[in-house]
Amino acid sequence: MRIIRTKDYEDMSKKAADLIASVILLKPNCVLGLATGSSPIGTYKNLVKKYKEGNLDFSQVKSVNLDEYKGLPRDNEQSYYYFMHDNLFSKVNINLDNTHLPNGMELDSNKACEEYDKVIASMNGVDMQLLGLGHDGHIGFNEPNSCFDKTTHCVKLTEMTIEANKRFFASIDDVPREAYTMGIGTIMAAKMVIMVVSGKDKAEILKKAFFGPVTPEVPASILQFHPNFVLVADEDALSLVK
Repeated sequence: MRIIRTKDYEDMSKKAADLIASVILLKPNCVLGLATGSSPIGTYKNLVKKYKEGNLDFSQVKSVNLDEYKGLPRDNEQSYYYFMHDNLFSKVNINLDNTHLPNGMELDSNKACEEYDKVIASMNGVDMQLLGLGHDGHIGFNEPNSCFDKTTHCVKLTEMTIEANKRFFASIDDVPREAYTMGIGTIMAAKMVIMVVSGKDKAEILKKAFFGPVTPEVPASILQFHPNFVLVADEDALSLVK
């Protein structure tokens, strides 16, 4: 595990974007595993800036996203499809045919998961997977569990995750209760994993995930075993780590 300590969220976002940009520059037709949520927004802003300055070309890049809410149409502002288009895809020259997310409107969970696993397999490997860190240690929507789920699956979201996501919806009743997510095995198969973590509210779980035992009760802890894992975190998030 490599740790890049940054001053604050802005510095974290810039350094994470630099790492991702290097992947694209070295392999223009790379496959990027992308994440949603508040943590990577600054990273995407920096990637867009590099593109607009003429320093980055997304024309050959392919992408697969971690997850999508079950039951939300793509034009819903809280869908992850909408998020990716709003924060990255509509602002760079990526071919939309090369961007992929789980089909949240497929209500047959087995079918949706099997189809997305086939999409990921067709990519012949993810070159870089971007992650955030949930307050309970979840990555994607891989919630604390008794085992590590290997492939794409449907998850019943925990009350903590629902509570954390309610700020994006009109009320807590509008927050979806299920989501499709890549499995831990798929995430671990990526050639490189970059995680962005910011804020003192993440300090305790960061320490628990990366300086404690590896356990499915803290899903992110499995990344201790990844051969090319880079943690990009600000001083507040690393405040409990010497």
